[in-house]
Amino acid sequence: MNLAYAYPKSRFEPTVLVDLNAKAERERLSKSALIGFFKLAAAWKLRDDDARELLGGLSSSAFYEWKKNPDRVLEVDRITRISYLLGIYKALHILYGDQLADEWINLPNKNVIFAGRTPLANMLAGGLLAMQTVRKLLDARRGGL
Repeated sequence: MNLAYAYPKSRFEPTVLVDLNAKAERERLSKSALIGFFKLAAAWKLRDDDARELLGGLSSSAFYEWKKNPDRVLEVDRITRISYLLGIYKALHILYGDQLADEWINLPNKNVIFAGRTPLANMLAGGLLAMQTVRKLLDARRGGL
């Protein structure tokens, strides 16, 4: 049985995933990821300690060096964290006006995911998996689910 005719051809091209294990890809993306992260941290009015924790527990000296000179190659974990956070930032700005979008992260939230805590507190406590959950929640809201 030939299954090639079982489903109509999709009009969408498949997304090519970026291989973050490839150093060349991380070299290409790291500087702009860090610049974006520091702009996000300013927009969200993050304390430096919280920004460092969102990056995976970066030391103070490394944090300020990265802020001053973002031209470096990030590890897979850190670039993944930044990717989730930038996706959250983008989704919030699509869903809400700029002011609420930037305040949302610091507002107590009654959604069962947050249990009355702020999304920021949730992500600080839950790390990468919590960032992924917040991103999925916002993407679902954006899609009307």
